[in-house]
Amino acid sequence: MTHLKPLASGIAFASAALFASAAQADDQTLDFGVPAWPGITVKSAIAEQLLNPLGYETTTQEIGLQVIYQGIESGDIDAFLGAWLPAQREMFNPRKESGVLVDVANNVDGAQMTLAVPEYLYEDGLQSFADLDDYRDQLNGEIHGFGAGSAASEILNNAIDNDTWGLGDWQLVDTSEVAMLSAARDSISREEPIVWVGWTPHWMNLELPMRYLDDEKDLFGENNGESEVLTLLRSGYADANPNVVTFFEQFTFSAEEQSWMIQQFGQEERELDSVAEQWINENAERVEAMLADVTTTDGDPAWPVIEAQLNE
Repeated sequence: MTHLKPLASGIAFASAALFASAAQADDQTLDFGVPAWPGITVKSAIAEQLLNPLGYETTTQEIGLQVIYQGIESGDIDAFLGAWLPAQREMFNPRKESGVLVDVANNVDGAQMTLAVPEYLYEDGLQSFADLDDYRDQLNGEIHGFGAGSAASEILNNAIDNDTWGLGDWQLVDTSEVAMLSAARDSISREEPIVWVGWTPHWMNLELPMRYLDDEKDLFGENNGESEVLTLLRSGYADANPNVVTFFEQFTFSAEEQSWMIQQFGQEERELDSVAEQWINENAERVEAMLADVTTTDGDPAWPVIEAQLNE
C-alpha cells in the first residue's frame, strides 16, 4: 500500500449568510459549494487534494443546495459535485438553459434516489408507491425526509399537494439526514414500520436491511429513481480554465466507492482529509487516469506531481 504525504486541502467552511464576498473573490480561486452531504464533502476534498499541488487555489463553502445554485448564478460558487438529476431539475434546468452553468460529467455510476422501507416491511407487502396508502395507518401517514428545501422534499410535497398515489393526507417529516436515518435505524431495531427517502451511494445501503419502492409514475425519475450526479462548473470559470474542465470530465466514481466515502466520513466520523488521502493512496491508477492530459498551472504534466507524493 502506498502512502500520501499530507497535502494542503484549502478547505474553509462558510455559513450560507457569509459567502466569500464578490469584492474579495478571486476569479482564479476555485470555489466549491458543498451541502452537508458526506459524499459530496469527501469528493470535493479529493478534488482539492489533487488540484492544490497542481497550483490551483481552492475554497469550500458549506451551504444549502438552493444557495449553491444561486451562488453559481451570482459568481460566488464555481463548482458543485452533487447535482442529482432528475431530482434537482427545477433548480438545474433554468440555469442550464440560461448558460450560467455547464454540466461536465456524471461523476457517480449507479446512483438512485426514491423511497425506501425496511426489508421486513417490503416482504410484508409494501413494495411500491401504489401500496403506500394501504399502510397509511401503520406509518402514521408520515414519510421521513432529510431536510426542507431539498429536491426530494419538493418532489414529495408536490405529490402530497396533487394527491399523487393517494398521498394527499400524508405528512412529510423533514428533519435532517442524520435525524432521518436515526429514525430509520431505531424503527428497524424494533421492527416497526417506517418509510424514508433513500438513495445510493450512501452508507445506509451497506448497513441497513432496506429495499427501494417501485414507482410507475417516476416521481423521482425514470427507472425507479435512477439518477445522475453531475459535476457543475460556473460557465465563466469553465471557459477560463479548460484544464480544470478536463480534470473534472475524468473525475468519476462508482456508487460503491462513494458509499464507502460516506460511511467512513459520515458514519465512522473519520477526519475528512484522512478519508480523502486514503482513497487517493489506494487508487493510484484511477488517479492517474483522472489526470490524463491535465497539467499544472505552469503547463507541466499533472500526474508526475501527484505521483511524486506517493511513497512505498
